[in-house]
Amino acid sequence: MLSGRGFPTAAHLSTPHRSGHSAVTVHLVSSIAPSDATPSSSRRRLWRSHADRRRRFHRGWGQAFRDTVYILSGFVLAIVWWSLLVTLLATGLGLLVTLIGIPILVASLYLWIWIADTERWRANALLRTDVPRPYRTVVGQGTLRRTWERTKDPAVWRDLVYLLFVFFPLAIATFVIAVITWSVPLALVASPVTYRFGGSIQFGDTSRFNVDTLPEAAGGALIGLVLLAMVPWVLGLLAAAHAFTVRTLLGRRSSERVEQLTRQRTEAVDAAVAERRRIERDLHDGAQQRLTALAIDLGRARAKLDSDPEAARELVEQAHEDSKQALAELRNLARGIHPAILTDRGLDAALSALAARSSVPVEISVDLGERPSVAVESTAYFVVAEALTNATKHAAATRLEVRIRREEGVVVVEIEDNGVGGARIEPGGGLEGLTTRVATVDGTLTISSPAGGPTIVRAEVPCAS
Repeated sequence: MLSGRGFPTAAHLSTPHRSGHSAVTVHLVSSIAPSDATPSSSRRRLWRSHADRRRRFHRGWGQAFRDTVYILSGFVLAIVWWSLLVTLLATGLGLLVTLIGIPILVASLYLWIWIADTERWRANALLRTDVPRPYRTVVGQGTLRRTWERTKDPAVWRDLVYLLFVFFPLAIATFVIAVITWSVPLALVASPVTYRFGGSIQFGDTSRFNVDTLPEAAGGALIGLVLLAMVPWVLGLLAAAHAFTVRTLLGRRSSERVEQLTRQRTEAVDAAVAERRRIERDLHDGAQQRLTALAIDLGRARAKLDSDPEAARELVEQAHEDSKQALAELRNLARGIHPAILTDRGLDAALSALAARSSVPVEISVDLGERPSVAVESTAYFVVAEALTNATKHAAATRLEVRIRREEGVVVVEIEDNGVGGARIEPGGGLEGLTTRVATVDGTLTISSPAGGPTIVRAEVPCAS
């Protein structure tokens, strides 16, 4: 006999004995039984599923008030955003033939991106819905080039669709429902007080909904309490509708995420290959040449040890100097791969050691709280190291400032110098390598470097709180 889940629970084998005696019955009872097949466990699973569905829309009165704030403020903001964008877009398109409309449209583009960021922030702060920025990394220099790259990003146009055609009607509809959801129960709950001080109460335009006695007012109050208990459910449904549209149109789509991860994996592989080639080149051109010269000098010294001890001593001294220089080059090479002080003592100590070797005064401020992961520390360290190297070599800076802090799930790294400015991300350059390194950990790197300075390199690296 098989159980309902396909596991044998008991088998009865009746086999007649050859000697003619009565049949011997062998009972085989299997000990294999699903542990979750008991009625009590099924009831627990059913209760948990109901509880999960309940928490999805009823997340407590505190969240109900936050949902109300989101819906009421969204109604006002939706009207403002819609009116502003429609006015700017209509003006820009109307003046496009005179070329005056181009800067208006460019300003409109960056304005609706900022508005979309504001809506993502509101959803995170009030609805507890985390919506990451979906935009592609812009590496171009100059306003026109960066704007052109932005216009090719599908996420930017989804922002506009959301603000003009989705958020505006949804905000109006949810505002009306939310006002009714709160006003009707509260009016019913307050009906005894209203009747006591104001006399008869009339609901609507007909006399069928009049409250003329105190018992009727008390009954209305009981109905209002029942309806008031349903307020978090209704507001939860309205907030879920907003959260769904925000995640769908303002969030990062799975296909874009896969594309981004594929691109980051390719960049990480290319960066690893380039790093390996750099190490091989440094070893071949530096330490390997030093060690070869060391071996030659020691061989010559051994040959002259008996015939010319003075010359042998000079060769040994030269070999000693070569060995110290080879050790220094190997130490610098190992520091370029991953400094030991970063592993042993953390980011603050590693950056202090880096600043001590800099020819330009460096002021360092690190405020991270608990120590971040190895990948975050390593990325932040090499961003600072590359930025300091560039500022020392190319910016003619006399002062450098490094600021590292933790902000809402990201580690922010800022390096500012007072140099001549004009830093750009160029193919094969150090800043492009930094952009790739930061992107491999799902971070972003931005550079502000106007002519005349200052230059600010800012990296944001995700870090679990």
